Amino acid sequence: MSRIVYVNGEYLPEEQAKVSVFDRGFLMADGVYEVTSVLGGKLIDFGGHMARLRRSLGELSMGNPLSDDDYLAAHRELVSRNGIENGMIYLQVTRGNPGDRDFAFPPEDTPQTVVMFTQEKDNLADNPAATTGWKVILTEDLRWSRRDIKTVQLLFPSLAKMEAKAAGADDAWLVEDGVITEGTSNNAYIVKDGTIITRQLSSDILHGITRAAVLRFAREAQMKVEERGFTPDEAKAADEAFVTSASAFVMPVVEIDGARIGEGKPGPVAQRLRDIYIEEMRKAAV
Repeated sequence: MSRIVYVNGEYLPEEQAKVSVFDRGFLMADGVYEVTSVLGGKLIDFGGHMARLRRSLGELSMGNPLSDDDYLAAHRELVSRNGIENGMIYLQVTRGNPGDRDFAFPPEDTPQTVVMFTQEKDNLADNPAATTGWKVILTEDLRWSRRDIKTVQLLFPSLAKMEAKAAGADDAWLVEDGVITEGTSNNAYIVKDGTIITRQLSSDILHGITRAAVLRFAREAQMKVEERGFTPDEAKAADEAFVTSASAFVMPVVEIDGARIGEGKPGPVAQRLRDIYIEEMRKAAV
């Protein structure tokens, strides 16, 4: 059975889904995206993803073609039509097709492009990697300076991810001015003497929706949180490390550039936060 995708208000078999070659998302990476996880057929932290979508669009002076209710209805329809129990829904909004290629923005009444599709992932909550942990490498952060906008220009993170895979690792942590910013598609954390340390919000990192939820749960559980940058040496000397993202939830990191972190296995803080996050998100899912 062919996967059903959403393109500009239509639900189509993926083989029939088409976007113009003149779409600015294709030509200019002039678009933003969100990825919402699905657990038990329900959407995780949907409101947070919609809030960040609105922010990303606003930062690019781009309109928002649908209401939150419209997005929600489309997400639910895709879950239903594709029989998704556990997985993700990818949403992309671009500035649309102006009919030709030009650096200047098209007229404001140019219809925008909205695409959504599902990705099935049965072990989303029971990912075996969570019991063994990730290995990461460090590499220079060469992205543009507005990482707080969730744009579709993902070439450098993709290159860094491939560098990690070539080194036998699971991901790369990006380093700028001697301080770790984040992972290729996740926020980065270390734990030292019981304190969770992660980069403070700014234009240097993505304002992770999972990050916000995990830090809220950590504080509610009386865990100490410190939002600041940390160096590679601090990370290698940490008691624990982990990442958060919409698809990985809370994922322990057990090795950084070949250095074993803590005991070289997932630590209690990361494991507890993962359990809390999954439990609370299941309760709040829509």
